[in-house]
Amino acid sequence: MTSAANFSWLKKVRWDENGLVPVIAQEAGSNDVLMFAWMNRDALARTVELGEAVYWSRSRKKLWHKGEESGHIQKVLEIRLDCDEDVILLKIEQAGAIACHTGRHSCFYQKFEGDAKSGDWQVVEPVLQDPETIYTNPKKSTP
Repeated sequence: MTSAANFSWLKKVRWDENGLVPVIAQEAGSNDVLMFAWMNRDALARTVELGEAVYWSRSRKKLWHKGEESGHIQKVLEIRLDCDEDVILLKIEQAGAIACHTGRHSCFYQKFEGDAKSGDWQVVEPVLQDPETIYTNPKKSTP
């Protein structure tokens, strides 16, 4: 892979002080927002090169090819940059219908219900596959 620093199109992205940009993965067709993650220049360049999502894992401090452990890769159909040029949107096809390390379709499976005083977060999406069967160590797979 060529060094990402050499790609002029990467200069248009407004990277934060840590050299990262927030990324939203949205499922093509359903338009479900599946997850939020981060990319650095190398992750975005690698995503373009592979046609599959590659993120920057802040906890592991390394590139994370989505699905490298689980097989739940994200085929990238489109990459969009927002109007402020500081957020990336990936339109993706999600392999296995599971994007979340909890074994759910989306990471956004908790919904706030109620009012400010007595409301709480409720789980509203089912687990499609037990994370123990997806990963040897589920904690290891979190972004």
